Amino acid sequence: MNLKLLIPCLAAFAGCVCRAPADYDKNDPVVGNWGLELGYDGMKAGHMIASRDAAGKPQALVLWRWASPEQMTNVVFDGNRFSFDHPWGFRVEGEVTAKDLVAKTVRKDGKPGVAVKGWRNPPIPAGVSTKDAKLGAPIDLLKDGLDGWEALEKKGKFGWSFKDGVLSNKLGLKADGSWAGGGVNLRTKRADFYDFNLEYDVRVPKESNSGVYLRGRYECQVVDSYGRPVNEHNMGAYYGRVVPKVAAEKPAGEWQHVSVTLYKRHLTVVLNGTTIIEDAPVVGITGGAVDANEFVPGFIYLQGDHSDADYKNMILRPAR
Repeated sequence: MNLKLLIPCLAAFAGCVCRAPADYDKNDPVVGNWGLELGYDGMKAGHMIASRDAAGKPQALVLWRWASPEQMTNVVFDGNRFSFDHPWGFRVEGEVTAKDLVAKTVRKDGKPGVAVKGWRNPPIPAGVSTKDAKLGAPIDLLKDGLDGWEALEKKGKFGWSFKDGVLSNKLGLKADGSWAGGGVNLRTKRADFYDFNLEYDVRVPKESNSGVYLRGRYECQVVDSYGRPVNEHNMGAYYGRVVPKVAAEKPAGEWQHVSVTLYKRHLTVVLNGTTIIEDAPVVGITGGAVDANEFVPGFIYLQGDHSDADYKNMILRPAR
């Protein structure tokens, strides 16, 4: 699957960087970059980029709880009101002001939906280079082993252990050879990270899938994608948002080095010494984000619900 184009796309090739919508336009108030809080018991984070294509047709690129952002169908903008159909089988109807959004879901099977509230995110600054980030003193996230971490969820198998400098998640396989899953995600106890550079070594077995969540909101993908066509789900990708410029991953079972810089709403990822994403605008959260509050500090969390993975040498340097 290729990159789902953001708004509007500047180039149609892998690794393209796309502009976010302009700031509030009172004549077209729905257009914008929206953080969403969804009225579920868990996994409440959502995101919407509302825009118009070159012909003026309304579009809505929506991230709903997990997975990747998707283009909605039957999108309507009518003054400050909007609606669209989600491919998961419900319709969303709502209205906006200059700053806020209120909506609800309408299920096609007649069951009650959920309430949605949102807020307009400010425009992403232009001309930012992550190379300009001034990095502070290093913080060794594994210095104290598991003492500096805790489970993100209360339920699930705790498969994490620490030995000889390596943080490991072991869930094992089912009888059919597929990953058992059902594990818990692991987060740092510290939650004061905002802009930073994070370096780590990671190793995954065949067909394994993990991820490193920056501030708990943006996933830098960890997956066995060696030899596959490059897409927005490859190793090191800004998950579901930006396609790496090249494939730089190593085969499963080998240690790989990642350096990711989050700075002034831009992202650079260097995988095994190759820059695969450079100064990409951070247009929104990714699936599995703990919330959509993009302008407050957060923690680092490691995805542990899918399959096995090993991490070591996790060093974070705050940026200013």
